[in-house]
Amino acid sequence: MSESAGKRRSGSMSSSVVCREAIESLTELDDLERVYQQLCNEERQVESELEALVSQQGKIETKMLALQRMGPNLQLIEGDASQLSGMIAFTCSLAENVSSKVRQLDLAKNRLYQAIQRADDILDLKFCTDGVQTALRNEDYEQAAAHIHRYLSLDQSVIELSRQGGESSAVDASLALLQEAEQRLKALVKERLDQAISAGDLAQVERFFKIFPLLGLHDEGLARFAQYLCTQLASKAEENLLLALGGDLGERRAALIFVDTLTLLLEGIARIVETHQPIVETYYGPGHLYTLIRHLQVECDQQAEKIVEKFIQQRDYHNKFQIIQSSMMRSTSTEKIEPRDLDPVLMEVTLMNARAELYLRFLRRRITADFEVGDATAPKSTVQEHQQNLEKLLKHCLLSRNMQELIGYYIPMEEFYMRESVNKAVAMDTYEKGQLTSSMVDDCFYIVKKCISRALSSSSIDCLCAMINHSTSVLESDFREVLYNKLRQGFPATTLQDIQRGVSSAVSLMQSSLQQGKFNTLGIESAEDAKASFLVRAPCSALVRTKRYMFNDCAKLFSQGFGSGEQAQGKIDSCLSDLVSTSSKFKDLLQEGLTELNTTAIKPQVKPWISNFLSISHNIEEEEFNEYEANDPWVQQFIMNLEQLMAEFKAGLSPVIYDQLTSLMTSLISLEMEKTVLKCTFSRLGGLQFDKELRSLVAYLTTVTTWTIRDKFARLTQMATILNLERVTEILDYWGPNSGPLTWRLTPAEVRQVLALRIDFRSEDIKRLRL
Repeated sequence: MSESAGKRRSGSMSSSVVCREAIESLTELDDLERVYQQLCNEERQVESELEALVSQQGKIETKMLALQRMGPNLQLIEGDASQLSGMIAFTCSLAENVSSKVRQLDLAKNRLYQAIQRADDILDLKFCTDGVQTALRNEDYEQAAAHIHRYLSLDQSVIELSRQGGESSAVDASLALLQEAEQRLKALVKERLDQAISAGDLAQVERFFKIFPLLGLHDEGLARFAQYLCTQLASKAEENLLLALGGDLGERRAALIFVDTLTLLLEGIARIVETHQPIVETYYGPGHLYTLIRHLQVECDQQAEKIVEKFIQQRDYHNKFQIIQSSMMRSTSTEKIEPRDLDPVLMEVTLMNARAELYLRFLRRRITADFEVGDATAPKSTVQEHQQNLEKLLKHCLLSRNMQELIGYYIPMEEFYMRESVNKAVAMDTYEKGQLTSSMVDDCFYIVKKCISRALSSSSIDCLCAMINHSTSVLESDFREVLYNKLRQGFPATTLQDIQRGVSSAVSLMQSSLQQGKFNTLGIESAEDAKASFLVRAPCSALVRTKRYMFNDCAKLFSQGFGSGEQAQGKIDSCLSDLVSTSSKFKDLLQEGLTELNTTAIKPQVKPWISNFLSISHNIEEEEFNEYEANDPWVQQFIMNLEQLMAEFKAGLSPVIYDQLTSLMTSLISLEMEKTVLKCTFSRLGGLQFDKELRSLVAYLTTVTTWTIRDKFARLTQMATILNLERVTEILDYWGPNSGPLTWRLTPAEVRQVLALRIDFRSEDIKRLRL
């Protein structure tokens, strides 16, 4: 602060000198006044600075007193700091001396350990040399292998140091003996294992198999042991295949002999893996089970290929496929195959693929678990390499390729089976009285469900997706077209209409017979048969059940571990979504059929009954009103006619479809009633009579359907309200802001039109209304 004040004072002095020199040179009054004003301003600034400095005097004095009191304490702190510095310097010097001693001790300790290790290794080398010779003389190969394993585990750098020391001659002699014993033992173990394999002595095979990892021959031991297992496996597989081919074809399992043979082969390999996995893990360590299975899979591929070849030969599989392929490409093919002849072959293919998928899933689970134990501390590259080896083994093995080839033939054959069976079901369509669906609907959906279930039993996601897509195609194109053509014939109602429908059916029959690949089933039906046929073809509920069944069974398939992964799940979801869209198309077809039924069978009947309303006068007095109340002239008969008409449909339709048809009929009645009412004239009591008739009709229709119908009769109800008014202006109590919760469905022009139906309302009053 003092420094800044000094600077300010020096600045002021310099400015004063400047001003003094400048004043002496001034001669004008204005210049003198200006300089005088500057000096006054500087004076005021200096005074303010002085006041600020003086105001800080108390604080400065307080701080000075505090510093004076802290003086003795600072002297003590200085002494303590000096003492502490001396102690730290002494401790540092002492630590450096101790650490040097510790380093020397640690060096001596390490050298001592090296000397002990060197001595131990030399002793172990001598012990192994003596022990292996003794064990070989006694044919104790396990003990000899243990000594060799100990020799191979010794630190080679220590042995090299020993060779450079004074014991070089003894060490070289021991090493020579051990190397010779190692080569001799390896040759003996291989020879004895080959002899045990040739003799089929499992105990001796396992004995020498356990010695190989002690000699560092892991891969060779696993290969030779797998050779023995493959020999046993091949012998058993050939025996099973000969028994299957020589069996009686009349046996219960004759149609599944190749499935059983393949199952025995795969179960035998799985049993071998389960039995010998503990031995491999114990003596060879984790990660070596893959090597054993890789050798076993080669024999499995060979034996499975023989089974598949015999299956193709015995079942004439390729020939059947060629016939089916030619018949699907050319409808005029001379050679045909009955769908029922394909049924056992297709079932056998799917079961064979399912057994193969189950076996491969078993291998994946076992190898993955074995790799996980060994790869716990392995680098990421090793883990990826193991995973690639596993995928290559499972996806590119000959068994997998053979099954893919069979499924490749299976898919078009299953499609042919489904299309031909559906074609026959449509051609043999029958209807039994009292049934809600014809045989065509039940049979077609049974066939579709059977084909999808069979594809599902193959445990192949691609196969399942392909069959779902083919099923969707059959349902959308062929089967839906059949239903559409049936519905297009309409519902016969009169004798004249029967003749017209018969002619139309005959024309449609000739047209469809010229179309390739379409169902040829449009025949000329009698009136009663046509009515029944029309009523029972509604497959929406069957399709919904099929879709629900597929969702449930696919969920079971994924829960069992087949086709795991987001990609497989996405394929299934995409195919099932196509079934959902197909269901919507059948619902549209059903709605179209119900509309046709409503137009053809209900409207011609209902419209004349509603027209009878015109023959009943509603321009009535009290006497006629009372007579109408005693003997209803129209609505009771109309309700009775409706009840008789709908009874036939209720007996032939499912409850859901019947409700939909009733809803369409209700809409038709409300529309026709509205048109008819606008053609009548009403008195005050006539409007009241119309209101009673409308209430009776709505009450009846409410009892025959679960759908709400009051909304459909809202316009008629509002018309009845208008016709019951005592005077024209009373409509204003219901219209606009006075309507309350009532929402008017009638426009102002329609309200005036309904008011004009009252003979006692003047047109001038109606025109003056402001609606």
